[in-house]
Amino acid sequence: MSAMHGSGRLSSSSATASRPVPVPVSLPNHSPASHSAAFPEPPTPAPSPGPFGGGFLYAQPSQSPAPVEDPYSTSLAYLARDFCALASSQREALLSALLDACDTSTLSFVLAYVSPLLKKDPFKILPNEICLRILSHVDDARTLARAAQVSRRWASVVSDDIIWKGLCERLHYKRPLSDREYLSTPFVHTPAYGDPAAFSLPQNFPSLTTMISVSSPPTSNTPLTAIPISVTSTTTHNGELSMMESTYLPVAASNIPPWSYQTLFKQRYMVDSAWLNGGVVTARHVTTDQGVVTCLHLTKKYVVVALDNSRIHVFTSEGRLIHTLTGHVMGVWAIMPWDDTLVSGGCDRDVRVWDLKTGRCKMVLHGHTSTVRCVKMSDSRTAISGSRDASLRVWDIETGTCKHVLLGHQASVRCLEVFGDICVSGSYDTTAKVWSISRGVLLHTLAGHFSQIYALAFDGVKIATGSLDTSVRIWSAESGQCFAVLQGHTSLVGQLQMLGDTLVTGSSDGSTRVWDLKGMTCIHRLAAHDNSVTTLQFDEQRIVTGGSDGRVKVWDIKTGHHIRDLPCTYEAVWRIAFEDEKVVVLASRHNRTHMEVISFAPQVQGCEL
Repeated sequence: MSAMHGSGRLSSSSATASRPVPVPVSLPNHSPASHSAAFPEPPTPAPSPGPFGGGFLYAQPSQSPAPVEDPYSTSLAYLARDFCALASSQREALLSALLDACDTSTLSFVLAYVSPLLKKDPFKILPNEICLRILSHVDDARTLARAAQVSRRWASVVSDDIIWKGLCERLHYKRPLSDREYLSTPFVHTPAYGDPAAFSLPQNFPSLTTMISVSSPPTSNTPLTAIPISVTSTTTHNGELSMMESTYLPVAASNIPPWSYQTLFKQRYMVDSAWLNGGVVTARHVTTDQGVVTCLHLTKKYVVVALDNSRIHVFTSEGRLIHTLTGHVMGVWAIMPWDDTLVSGGCDRDVRVWDLKTGRCKMVLHGHTSTVRCVKMSDSRTAISGSRDASLRVWDIETGTCKHVLLGHQASVRCLEVFGDICVSGSYDTTAKVWSISRGVLLHTLAGHFSQIYALAFDGVKIATGSLDTSVRIWSAESGQCFAVLQGHTSLVGQLQMLGDTLVTGSSDGSTRVWDLKGMTCIHRLAAHDNSVTTLQFDEQRIVTGGSDGRVKVWDIKTGHHIRDLPCTYEAVWRIAFEDEKVVVLASRHNRTHMEVISFAPQVQGCEL
């Protein structure tokens, strides 16, 4: 009855949910006592009784069932083995027969599967020298950047410095003079020039009236997110007090990254991008007194500004005011820095020599009888000055003696340029003259203009003169002959700069022209400003112009295209000067003279460039 009862339960369970199939096991009929005596220690524990009781026990399922062989997989394995045993010609015949039997969809699958197998990575096969030679023909940095993302091998080849050296040479990216040029203030966020946030102050920042103090460089405790703004007061050596509202953004110079051409290229590339659309005002100064800017010089160590109110302001290259030089009685019309020495001349007819480190006047040179209009230096101890008294004087600024007086002009000497031992002067008498500085003798007189000469450029071989007669003439410095007369301007040509075989001229007609001196032709005519072009400068990549319309414009020198206007609100721009990573603008706004230093250096976090 027990077995039948168990059998009945089995049939009912098979009709329900899938459960392990019960296996009937015959149990011996022993009493508990006899069972204990006969089997005191069973070798294995008895299976647990099933949920239905009786003598049925459920078999436990296996944890790892035996795999079932797939006939299809087995056939594929045999086929691949037999295929590998065939000769090459037999393989081709078999594959041809199989492909002929395939439809279009299958052939597309075969193509997609086979194509990647046929591709070979050349940089994994070729030696490094050949890989580098291939990449040396790539002149687009974005292509190299994408190539570096292909694989680790490609990234290793692309990161070789010889690739970036060639790219830097092709793009005329020169090695900086010091590692300090790699760094800029490590701000997390630096607003673009023109962004109001670029000029905003922290809410808890002191007011201008509580920050009247002598300007000093930021210490290591100065938070880098703070922008020191103050009304700077400097006491001159004659006891006068010069006031100037100043904004100065400190530049960090620590943890300098190792130098490499790849780092150089990345930095220069970021600088060029910032010139297109960017820039940060790192310093701003506003004079409390009125004055027209007459001269601006930007060197590696100083920014020197001269005004017609007899003052000379000296700033660090980052734009921090360090000295105000006073001593001239009237306007200062000419300055020339040489390392830590400055030579200046003005309406008081004196030539003064200054020590830029201390701000003190080292000596005063007397001799001219009228306004000193221009000053240049040929070496660290020789200065040349031109005056409205129609003479030039050659000075030894270490001894304070006048070595030569150069006479010959019949009117005011308006401009002069020096290259080596040769000095070229331009005058209101419509002529330019070529002089030997060491001998103090006249070499050539360049006659041809019909009106006063206001500007000239000289590179040791060629001389360019700009005149009120609207023409530009090109002369030979060796023979004094006129090579060409460049015409096109319709008013005074007062701005000239020459670099190699490229000449850029600016005129009072508001236009700027770019000339090719090989063919003596005008290659670009830039409708630069609504009024006179008051200042210009160019390098191998760009031209920056300023005008009396209050605008500062940037141009591409290769194409002549207008790149951008610096977003400034000036009434008139007096002078501009720029280097690779910054531009200094001197302008007038609300009858006060403003100086702004705009940086295009890459803004980094830490040392990652």
